[in-house]
Amino acid sequence: MKNAQLVRSEIRRITTTRMPLAFLVMLGAFAALNAAVVAWGADADGTQAFLSTALDQQSLVSFSANSVIIAGIFGATAIARGYGHGTVVHIFLATPRRLHAQVAQFTAVALGGAVLGLAGVVMTTAAVVAALPSTDYGFMISIGDMVRLLAASSFAGAAGALLGAGIGAVVRNTGGAVTGAVLMLVMAPPLIVQIAGGAADWIPPTLANVVSGVSNETTVLAAIAALALWAGVPAALGLVSTARRDVV
Repeated sequence: MKNAQLVRSEIRRITTTRMPLAFLVMLGAFAALNAAVVAWGADADGTQAFLSTALDQQSLVSFSANSVIIAGIFGATAIARGYGHGTVVHIFLATPRRLHAQVAQFTAVALGGAVLGLAGVVMTTAAVVAALPSTDYGFMISIGDMVRLLAASSFAGAAGALLGAGIGAVVRNTGGAVTGAVLMLVMAPPLIVQIAGGAADWIPPTLANVVSGVSNETTVLAAIAALALWAGVPAALGLVSTARRDVV
């Protein structure tokens, strides 16, 4: 099959399971939590100063850091479960050139991660907008900043999904792959920062926030390149593992 057909086939394989629905439910829970913070949250002095400026609201609805983590778990699950259920055998029989099939899988998963990231921003923003009438503030984020949030979260979601997919291809066990993704995206970054304080600027959540414009630890281009590197290394290891190891 041609590469485009392989990608479409992988997208159908992912979307015909309940897994995307489970992640959308998770995004809905995050959005509801943000709405609750807007409606009932308050600073120490009883005011809602965290809503008082456009930058404050932009930080509230920014979903890029969450996109990396959630999409990372999504990518690890999507790839590893194929080995657990044995469907990867049929995939590689239909496409004997394993690298072509694996690249198609990674592409579909990255697209899925981008959609999750985009949906996360849209759902969170909608929830915040719905809750703002209960406060003294209106919606202040400009169209340009909103477009940046959407693009940044999509990119972060794609990068996170690709990172998780690489781990899934190496580990080949759903539980182990998800654990690996959580370890790499949630548990390892704080430990790395404790060991090397300067590394705080280069962990995935921080980089995602820089891309979205809510922090400035480094330049946007450097953050994009670093986040792509975080995703690219596990993905490359996953491709090497697929090419050199037995399927089962």
